[in-house]
Amino acid sequence: MYIVAAKSIQMSPIAIVVLISVYFLILMGISFATSKNDSNDDFFKAGGKSPWYLVAFGMIGASLSGVTFISVPGWVASTGFSYMQVVFGYLVGYFIIAFVLMPIYYRANLTSIYEYLNTRFGVVSYKTGAFFFFISRVLGASFRLFLVAIVLQQFVFDSWGVPFEATVILSILLIWAYTFRGGIKTIVWTDTLQTLFMLLAVGFSIYFINQKLGWTMGEFLSSEALVPLSELWVTDTLYEKNHLVKSFFGGLFIAVCMTGLDQDMMQKNLSCKDIGAAQKNMISFSLVLVVVNLIFLLLGALLFIYAERFNIAMPLLDGSPKTDLLFPEIALNSGLPIWVGITFMLGLIAAAYSSADSALTSLTTSFCIDFLGVEKQAPNTQKSTRKKVHIGMSALLVLVIISFKYVLDKNIIDGLLTVATYTYGPLLGLFAFGVLTKHQIKDQYVWVVALVVLSFIIVIANLPAAWLNGYIIGYELLPLNGLLTFLGLYLIRKK
Repeated sequence: MYIVAAKSIQMSPIAIVVLISVYFLILMGISFATSKNDSNDDFFKAGGKSPWYLVAFGMIGASLSGVTFISVPGWVASTGFSYMQVVFGYLVGYFIIAFVLMPIYYRANLTSIYEYLNTRFGVVSYKTGAFFFFISRVLGASFRLFLVAIVLQQFVFDSWGVPFEATVILSILLIWAYTFRGGIKTIVWTDTLQTLFMLLAVGFSIYFINQKLGWTMGEFLSSEALVPLSELWVTDTLYEKNHLVKSFFGGLFIAVCMTGLDQDMMQKNLSCKDIGAAQKNMISFSLVLVVVNLIFLLLGALLFIYAERFNIAMPLLDGSPKTDLLFPEIALNSGLPIWVGITFMLGLIAAAYSSADSALTSLTTSFCIDFLGVEKQAPNTQKSTRKKVHIGMSALLVLVIISFKYVLDKNIIDGLLTVATYTYGPLLGLFAFGVLTKHQIKDQYVWVVALVVLSFIIVIANLPAAWLNGYIIGYELLPLNGLLTFLGLYLIRKK
């Protein structure tokens, strides 16, 4: 299907760098305007004054990220539109967050949501939950930034002989530069801008690709070429990894965990003025997100149709075909109008950094609150501690992202969701036990339960399908992880 494509870059590397520079100057301007007080309260909670509609719009970009922007379209060739099964699960999960979890957080007036575990069970549960969030978010943010880094490397910095490591360091430095003062107060506004750029990029890309194919949008949607790429429901056998039931419930629990039990996403919600505003934000965000994910899948189908029509090669990464790079290949190298390349780069940068900047801020917040107890420090040292931690988190992300270049071998979003099944399971079990039961537990043994269950889950995840009569384990590992953690906590309950 694919032949070797010529590398006639329509946007020069210099033009791309200039575009990125202008973009970040805008973000720095927003940062300056929103961080005049530079207080910890503004950094952690935006003073509790964020407009709910801005938070909702910005959360779209933060939830989608560069992973969705590139990896979801690249997934269409192998899985069709079956990812929507997961998205419908997300929708139900977001409603659970809005009406079950968020009222708990607001009643307790939390800065870090893991403080709930301290109140409910004790300090070991609290630290265990915060630790698993920390690992989850470091890996999640690194996945997202890794994707934008390899795109910038392949289409810009390789031609200049700049090593991948330098590309990563530059990316993190740019994020640090506009978040180190304003924190979540800045991010609420920058995420709004970045979501807008991302959605415009997708819209422009669909329009110009259809134009090059000689189609209207209606003709594309009714075309025979779309049919084999748009399979939505997978219901033949439960043995399939992406079966409807497994995907839906996996998506539900992923949403609850990766949003509702995630300091990164909840920090934005907790910056709203009250629970009513936060719920309006969550409901509106969840409904729009379903539509946006469908648009990304339509873009993915269009990309593969376009590649087939014009004999565009599947881009290679370290000698292997990489579907994640098909979108940038077509946007930048296939003869489409320059506006496609410009909007693609803006969209990619916006998508990647709208999630990465909030991840960096939430990691700083969690480490300061959950591990250092910064609120107990003298007022004159709190700000200094926060800034030092922010630098440390930036350095950690650099190291993890660089390591991914040597260990990742699958579609990025698949890798991201797989990691989530491991790391968010203990959080799911802890919060479920706290919300659904009135039992107290022997707090000192919680970390043992979490590690034992995690070890068991890793073993199950790596069982050959042949040992399970051909059954392929998918995202159901996450609810299983949570259930086993729940049962483990029941065993160590106080009688």
